[in-house]
Amino acid sequence: MKNQAIIQKMTLSEKASFMSGKDFWTTMNIDKYHIPSIFLADGPHGLRKQAAAADQLGLNASIPATCYPTSATVANSWDPQLGEELGTALGKEAVSQKVNVVLGPGINIKRNPLCGRNFEYFSEDPLLAGKMAASYVKGIQSTGVSACLKHFAANNQEYRRMAVDSVVDERTLREIYLRPFEIGIREGKTKVVMSSYNLLNGAYTNENTHLLRDILRKEWKYDNVVVSDWGGSNNRVKGLMAGNELEMPTTGGETNDEIVQAIQDGTIPESLLDENLDRLLSLIFDTHKAVSESDVTVEYDKHHLLAQKIAEESMILLKNDGGALPLRRAEKVAIVGDFAKHPRYQGAGSSIVNPTQLDNTVDAIASYDLQVVGYEPGYVRSGRPSAALIRKANKLAQKADTILLYLGLDEFSEVEGIDRSNLKLPNNQMRLFDQLAALGKKIIVVLACGSAVEMPFADRANAILHTYLSGQAGAKAALNILVGKVNPSGKLAETIPFKYEDTPTALNYPGKHLTAEYREGLYVGYRYFTSANVKPRYPFGHGLSYTTFAYSDIKVSADSVSFKLKNIGKVNGKEVAQIYIRAINSQVYRPLMELKGFIKVALRPDESKTIKVPLGTPAFSFFNPVTRQWEVETLDYEVMVGSSSKEIKLRDTIHVEGVTITSPVPLEAIPSYAKGHIQNVSSAEFEKILGHPVPKATYDFYKKNRMVIGYNTTVEQLRYSKRWVGRAFSGAVRGGIKLLRFLGIRSLANTLTMGVLHLPMRGLAHMSGGMISWGQLDGLMMMFNGHFFKGIGTFFKEGRLRSKKNKMKKIEVNNT
Repeated sequence: MKNQAIIQKMTLSEKASFMSGKDFWTTMNIDKYHIPSIFLADGPHGLRKQAAAADQLGLNASIPATCYPTSATVANSWDPQLGEELGTALGKEAVSQKVNVVLGPGINIKRNPLCGRNFEYFSEDPLLAGKMAASYVKGIQSTGVSACLKHFAANNQEYRRMAVDSVVDERTLREIYLRPFEIGIREGKTKVVMSSYNLLNGAYTNENTHLLRDILRKEWKYDNVVVSDWGGSNNRVKGLMAGNELEMPTTGGETNDEIVQAIQDGTIPESLLDENLDRLLSLIFDTHKAVSESDVTVEYDKHHLLAQKIAEESMILLKNDGGALPLRRAEKVAIVGDFAKHPRYQGAGSSIVNPTQLDNTVDAIASYDLQVVGYEPGYVRSGRPSAALIRKANKLAQKADTILLYLGLDEFSEVEGIDRSNLKLPNNQMRLFDQLAALGKKIIVVLACGSAVEMPFADRANAILHTYLSGQAGAKAALNILVGKVNPSGKLAETIPFKYEDTPTALNYPGKHLTAEYREGLYVGYRYFTSANVKPRYPFGHGLSYTTFAYSDIKVSADSVSFKLKNIGKVNGKEVAQIYIRAINSQVYRPLMELKGFIKVALRPDESKTIKVPLGTPAFSFFNPVTRQWEVETLDYEVMVGSSSKEIKLRDTIHVEGVTITSPVPLEAIPSYAKGHIQNVSSAEFEKILGHPVPKATYDFYKKNRMVIGYNTTVEQLRYSKRWVGRAFSGAVRGGIKLLRFLGIRSLANTLTMGVLHLPMRGLAHMSGGMISWGQLDGLMMMFNGHFFKGIGTFFKEGRLRSKKNKMKKIEVNNT
């Protein structure tokens, strides 16, 4: 152990005190051993270090920091080097604000476009997500502080996220959901991984020994810290046994006492605690050195320009009929849409950043050489209809040649803790578009949202620039593309369907009760659309440019693919060349194509380059759940080079020697998977790839609509409790949320949904900072389960014991 000399001096109680937070954001410290606290802060796309009393829900303001484009946006750049630049800048701001651990990047796969937190995640593809995450980690950690890959793992829905069981077969788990974490850990060498809230195949991730011990520690050789998501610890002793060093936030010492008791009664050896403490102390000492010894002064103006550069590289020109863009000087332009004045630039929830400055289109466009005839909001961003606003926008548009129409989702539609109900833009925005389209003017749609949306307007718009959530400098970045100062080079990191019903998980998302069944297996995103021959609105990897690129001269080996790329247009441009592979006549089910490499190349007009992209064993291997190893099947493989998953420019076939495979499941036994038609997979067929019976998905009612309330029963589920007190509590919360939505107070409604409605009973203790003890929680559950007077007596009795215990601890600390 690195820190054995210190650990040997510490008492059992002192060691255990480090296993949960000192408060909401900091770790424990002990001055006599010269062990400092370290600060952990949200930060996937900018720091959120709160200036006032700490809370995870974002109710209190944070210290201003640069708000960079979200991960969903930056992934569209397909540029790991750019991700590393962002990470380095983020790390410098962390050092300047004395933040030791930046809680990001988020790296979960976009399994379904309705996931409320997709704006924080990179892609539906594990290779792209992993490479971008590794670049963020490298950049952040180059400054001496730590990144934190999250949320490990299979956390792909927000509904009941703290209590739902993700049921995933081992092969899908390895190839899709764990692969980006593996890349981020092996290549980025992150110092912290955050476990997710959910269960994975029957065990909470923070105490899942297969996930944390077998895979993370033994197979991937990860020897750094695992931290729980805030309030995400279920059984603290089991978490310690699995290798979850740090539980956040503080539990008032209660779970630390559980660890001490478990060691004293022989449940776990003290050496296990020492092992976990050693890794945590290494993180504390390493990052404290960087934060305490640095005198970094952040040049926020330069960081703002970096945020703009990143946004420019990440925005996607989805459509540009007849060269509608770039805009020309002679055009009379009308600006329509509330987002032009009040930009939608980030998501909501724990990642919300207080920007150092914020550009908007209406103010910024004055510095561009355009004939602007005016601005009208056109709609109420919350979705409330307004005929008057549409009439004013229509009147303004009649004066113009071109309408710049800013559309998108508002801040309360994409938020942590809540999944979206559909893929549609608000009706009032669509009515506005219909009215403006009837004028016969050129319409340029500038779209702002963090995930896929249906685009019924696409066929009638002349051009569509998708900005995603582009950070505090996104307005100028978009204008630079619209006028041609910047040539767009972003490519979609996710598929945009015509309609939600076209997506592979449309019929079984989200898991509504106890489980979320991943019946689609490997067929996530474009893997499904291409294999099942379902046409998307815009395919994975799609993005247009103001120039044109030609591909030629493909040469393939087992180690690499090379080809020539030439800019045959008239302006400088960047192209993202994508490498896909198809296994021909495989004995195991595989998608029709899988991304195995990519590269972003800058070319001047008439310039050409010979590009070489590495392949190697990972490009051809699959995870065999029988041998529990990655294996290469002896086969012919088609190697495809394209500008998107739909636009394949070059093809070649190569024979690769590996091993002879006996399929874990004969293809004839799983016809849905063999053909890629997986929207209606039966339980019997799912069980064949799962390897065991499908777990029960529905609640355990002991009689009609009544259940026994336990530690993992959510506040929403209290509606099924035996006695009125639980049902009244749940009803009050649900009713309050409905009332707030009716009154238009959507921010508070979302906060209550995220932080209360789906909170398990254990969260009342774990997230209260010790204000509610575990004994008091037992009293509450007695009340909910029909023992009202016994429960209320227990609650107050345990409250007195908690107060007495806290006083004794204060005396002990003061004496120390």
